[in-house]
Amino acid sequence: MPVYVQHEVLGKVNDVFNAETLWQAPGLALFSRRPLLRDLLERSPREHRGRAPTRCFSHITLMLAQDEVDDDRHLTRGARVRDLAQSLTALHQKDFGDLLGSDDVRYDVIGTDALEPGQVEVKFGHAVYLPAAGEQPLYTVESSRDSAIWQAVCPIYPQQRLALIGHDADLASHAVPAWPFGTEGAILLINDGPDAPIEVQVRPKGAFDCALDPLSGHYIVSAKGDAGTRLLMRVRRAGAAPIPAPCAKPAAVWKARAPLAPDSGDTAVPFSHRPAAAPVGSDATYAPLAQQRVSLAGLALPCLSRYHETGAVSMEIGLAPSLLLAADGEEVALGFAVDAADQLFAVTGAGRQPIEAPAIFTPVDARAVELLAVAPAMAERYRALLRLPHPVSAPVASGARFAFGRDAPMLAALRVLDSARFLRLAGGMDSASADRIGLSRSAFSFEAGPGGYRIGRLSATQALYHLDDKLAFVASIGEASADKPYMLPSGHHLVAGHYVLRFDA
Repeated sequence: MPVYVQHEVLGKVNDVFNAETLWQAPGLALFSRRPLLRDLLERSPREHRGRAPTRCFSHITLMLAQDEVDDDRHLTRGARVRDLAQSLTALHQKDFGDLLGSDDVRYDVIGTDALEPGQVEVKFGHAVYLPAAGEQPLYTVESSRDSAIWQAVCPIYPQQRLALIGHDADLASHAVPAWPFGTEGAILLINDGPDAPIEVQVRPKGAFDCALDPLSGHYIVSAKGDAGTRLLMRVRRAGAAPIPAPCAKPAAVWKARAPLAPDSGDTAVPFSHRPAAAPVGSDATYAPLAQQRVSLAGLALPCLSRYHETGAVSMEIGLAPSLLLAADGEEVALGFAVDAADQLFAVTGAGRQPIEAPAIFTPVDARAVELLAVAPAMAERYRALLRLPHPVSAPVASGARFAFGRDAPMLAALRVLDSARFLRLAGGMDSASADRIGLSRSAFSFEAGPGGYRIGRLSATQALYHLDDKLAFVASIGEASADKPYMLPSGHHLVAGHYVLRFDA
């Protein structure tokens, strides 16, 4: 494997700001000292034909002890650092002018705490690029361990060909925060221009697995034989928000199969969930299976600014590693929070980061967690809809009318936020159930019937919204009562308070 990034420490130097001292030792002393910068560049050409160099590296990063860089900034406003970079550029052009072609010579002098005063380290190679003055990044590269908290890794510039990211800046051109694979292997990013996507390769080949997840649009890098040790990486155009990945398709719904034509030739036997009709004269009787059920399909994150008089300052919902709603004290793999200013956050063990809906997260495995944007008609009350990876269901009987709300026992098991632990109030105020925000004591009534559910509003202040089977907005439910109910088709959703309920017949 080629050396994409070359690091060398020049050793103790009396004056680290003296370009001639760093460039080449005088006279015969060259043979009794460690190689200096000119020698390193000469021994490691960018391209060569046989043993003859035909092109040299022209982008070099020079690292000095942080204390020396700070002292120069304090005393001379950084003049010695600038003079050093300019002097080395001139020496480089003078000695390697015939090997530069049209390349610009660029030096960058930075400080690091890893060096002691008097030490100098240089870095150059195929994957080392220094941008020109005013050059703007073409791409930005970010990494995450949980798909929620993303951290910047590096930019990629229009004229930059390669970037190597990995464990630390000694082994790569850029270090990846929380790199989980040790010092073996790195990821090579190849830029073939603004009209071509960034190519991603593992170096050395086979060091670990790397694949693009088409659902989320980011790369999943995992250790060989251990999918639990993984890193997520995304590459996007600089200055642009991440492009939302398409929503996962909902699970298919089984439908009755049409009878087979006598001459179809198809030998498949259609399966029916209905009990077979009793033979004529049989004494057998059949009780129909209860198929009606209501499921908690998602949670609606509210605009807390509407409820400032309650003292609510934040609301946070956590998912366990199983992607079920986390119990009190249980480990949280991924959480979502909204503050008093209606800002959304993703929350994990790595911290919290502002987010916007729509977004897709894969905190523990390939199973997606979707945060959906709300329709404009709902935006006054809600910031986003969280589709639950594991909906919770409860059966309901047909032919009877039930109520849903804070004081209604029916479907109480679906009111998973009826606890003080989800809502944080201003200092000193007593905790309150999150259901106190947005959900009335008696919010609405429902009754299963042929073709759907009859919905009646029980509180004049309760907002109700109709979403279709794919959670797309249909209508705001206005006047509705037991006498003049709103008909909700089977398989569609109703939003009341924090709850997105699916009604199936």
